[in-house]
Amino acid sequence: MKDCKDPSLSSKLDEIWKKSYDDGRFHLLYGILYHRTKHTCAMSLADRTLINTILHEYHDSVSSGHLSEYGTLERVKTCCWWPNWRKDVAEYCQTYDRCQKANRNSSYALRNSLPSRRRQELQWMTSTG
Repeated sequence: MKDCKDPSLSSKLDEIWKKSYDDGRFHLLYGILYHRTKHTCAMSLADRTLINTILHEYHDSVSSGHLSEYGTLERVKTCCWWPNWRKDVAEYCQTYDRCQKANRNSSYALRNSLPSRRRQELQWMTSTG
């Protein structure tokens, strides 16, 4: 693995990328840029389309089983890295419609998800005893 430390490149990176770059966390192997942390070495991603594909595959594809936010974070961190990846994974899981409907008791549940007629029946039952 070759350390990727090019002074001319450092000035062109955004702030988050720059910090990781300056800390020496990037490595180049067979033309692929990896981001190294204390416990992992993951492929770096910069393409939003690829990031969305990873989020889909690791959360809502048939093989992923709609893992929880924590489960999705654990899976993503083993293969990929991009700036603010934890925030993106959390937001993706919290806003995924099927999971919100399935987890009605969770803090991410959709509000007022009962059909309006059913809601009126429940209100009538609670007011009449």
